Amino acid sequence: MSSCVTTHVLDAAAGKPAADVPVRLEAADGTVLATGATDADGRAKDLGPAELPAGVYRLIFDTGAYHGPEAFYPEIVVCFQIAAPGVHHHVPVLLSPFAYSTYRGS
Repeated sequence: MSSCVTTHVLDAAAGKPAADVPVRLEAADGTVLATGATDADGRAKDLGPAELPAGVYRLIFDTGAYHGPEAFYPEIVVCFQIAAPGVHHHVPVLLSPFAYSTYRGS
């Protein structure tokens, strides 16, 4: 079974995948559902169960571990909502030292 939630972190400044970025998936109440890190391709494919109920969730990226102790954004929190259980949710992040963006991927 595959995970309901996946992510992909790309280092826009370096023009490459961001490997070894710690990431965790939390429920709205702060319950940790999964932890992991991006692989050499910048992907985290095994975040949580194959299905999650409708609700609000957070992906928390430890970008300080990637950019170092002087990181302007030591952590990125992406809050998103699952409205349709059973649907895959891909939440990519484009990262640079002083900016980031995210979107609903496929």
